[in-house]
Amino acid sequence: MAGRVASGSRKGFVRALPLLAPAYLWLTVAIFLPLSAMAFFSFMTELPMSGRAWSFTLQNYIAFFTTGVYGTLLWSSLRLGLDVTFWCALIGFPAAYVLAKIIKGRSREAIFLLVILPFWSNGLVRVFSWTMVLREGGILDTALNAVLPFRVSIDLMYSYPAIIIGLVHSYVPYMVLTCYLTLQAIDDALIEAARSLGASRLTVLRRLVIPLSMPGLVAGAVLIFVPVVGSFMEPRILGGRAGTFYGTVIEDQFVAVFNWPLGAALSFVLLAVVLVILALASPVLRRGN
Repeated sequence: MAGRVASGSRKGFVRALPLLAPAYLWLTVAIFLPLSAMAFFSFMTELPMSGRAWSFTLQNYIAFFTTGVYGTLLWSSLRLGLDVTFWCALIGFPAAYVLAKIIKGRSREAIFLLVILPFWSNGLVRVFSWTMVLREGGILDTALNAVLPFRVSIDLMYSYPAIIIGLVHSYVPYMVLTCYLTLQAIDDALIEAARSLGASRLTVLRRLVIPLSMPGLVAGAVLIFVPVVGSFMEPRILGGRAGTFYGTVIEDQFVAVFNWPLGAALSFVLLAVVLVILALASPVLRRGN
């Protein structure tokens, strides 16, 4: 019996190979080839295209451990990722619940359009639009002074809250969409049964809805945390001096300093840290799923 199952699995794989080959070929070219090149650069003293003599070295990785500022910036980036993930969950989960369980028909389609609207605009334009809202004398400042009987001065530019706002705007759709898929899969009869047995709305949310929607929350958290830790555009534009994080330092190595070996080494250190965090959290993630 086991032999027949294995033979059937092999035949199924052979039949599916023509369909799988393009995707795996693309993944190999688009992911592993650039990563291999970056790994090669990270062990070099100079780039071959610079025209200077180069050799292999571990100094680029040693620099991370001997230069305290890199560790400090990495911790700041991890904290930024946690903060953005928290606010995305706080905003995105209720929105997903309303979309999945309360709003129906064309109204849901209209709200979905608003949710995915950030994906349709250029990221750079999206970030610069926040500079017109958050600066002193900007849209937010002008609107509040037009409504309030006293004058206020709102200037959030070049601050940590401005970075959080820009990143949450960019990534909260991921949380809404992943949570919506899991919330929609929850049978309404379960919620109605819990309510009929006397459970309050808060109890239903805490004991039923949130545990069953945990896979969506976990997926959204991973999709948000990983790119936010290495983000550089929003911190650079909205944070100014306060926006110096690990990702901005890596960008500087590639763009400003042209020290690609060090930038590649710092990138792989970040990749290793993220993988370790995901590995440590994998038991929790499995329980959530």
